[in-house]
Amino acid sequence: MHYSYWITSSGASEENQIHPTPSTPIVPCTSRDGGLVSACGAMIARHWPTENVEKDSWTPDTNMTERFDCHYCKESLFGKKYILKEDSPYCVKCYENLYSNTCEECKKPIGADCKDLSYKDRHWHETCFHCSQCKNSLVDKPFAAKEEHLLCTDCYSNEYSSKCNECKKTIMPGTRKMEYKGNSWHETCFICCHCQQPIGTKSFIPKDSQNFCVPCYEKQFAMQCVQCKEAITTGGVTYREQPWHKECFVCTACKKQLSGQRFTSRDEFAYCLSCFCNLYAKKCAGCTNPISGLGGTKYISFEERQWHNDCFNCKKCSLSLVGRGFLTERDDILCPECGKDI
Repeated sequence: MHYSYWITSSGASEENQIHPTPSTPIVPCTSRDGGLVSACGAMIARHWPTENVEKDSWTPDTNMTERFDCHYCKESLFGKKYILKEDSPYCVKCYENLYSNTCEECKKPIGADCKDLSYKDRHWHETCFHCSQCKNSLVDKPFAAKEEHLLCTDCYSNEYSSKCNECKKTIMPGTRKMEYKGNSWHETCFICCHCQQPIGTKSFIPKDSQNFCVPCYEKQFAMQCVQCKEAITTGGVTYREQPWHKECFVCTACKKQLSGQRFTSRDEFAYCLSCFCNLYAKKCAGCTNPISGLGGTKYISFEERQWHNDCFNCKKCSLSLVGRGFLTERDDILCPECGKDI
């Protein structure tokens, strides 16, 4: 019996994987569903019976054989390894020349039988993928990149990582660190110098190169507000040599905050100008508004009556009488000209 045959893809091959092809001539191992099967069980050929066949004889019919060539160089792939790329077979040499990546370290192509390790569109042989300083392999290990160089975590830490301000040891990449005014700490080293508890992300107060949690600082150093008796940590004011919270230093009458405002006092109580004038200032005999007398304000006083300088005018002609002689007629004041007929 004579058979004709050709090589076909088994369908189990994967793109960009190396595939062995059978050598010529093909020696069948077993028969299955009318096909030739290799020792590993993969279908490698199809065959059909022809006329005038002799029993138990196997001879390839070269006239019926389909070519199986490299897609690029067209050389036969019978008996050679090949690689599928977009469903087209390539010999190993053509595939490497056309598609292999270049190793960043040795600048040689990464062959089809080598592992191609990549990071950010850069490629390395497995043996070339190492720390640029200590040369230890980085395969399956964490690493860091600095100015196009790959570094193991130890080398990166020694070269670039911050040092803890407390223990002076390196703060390893990937671990939490606390920073304040250019200094860095391990999270476990950033503690209150009094109670020794971690500060973490809570509020703290620095003093004499040491850090205190708020409760410890208040107990140790903070002044007590005269009004509420609570500690003053920030934003206090001093009045009559006594400390106050800004929000506690208010007008005795209207309770508005006096911090940053002009104010005065009476009997040691602080008042805003408005309340002080309304409560205690004398009233102008001319406009009836308070005369505060603050800030160098000038006023005229005569027989228990007071006037603003601008209000001390002749009742009839409105001439200013400041620095001039004047006459009185009951509650009115007159210039000498207007008063000559009195």
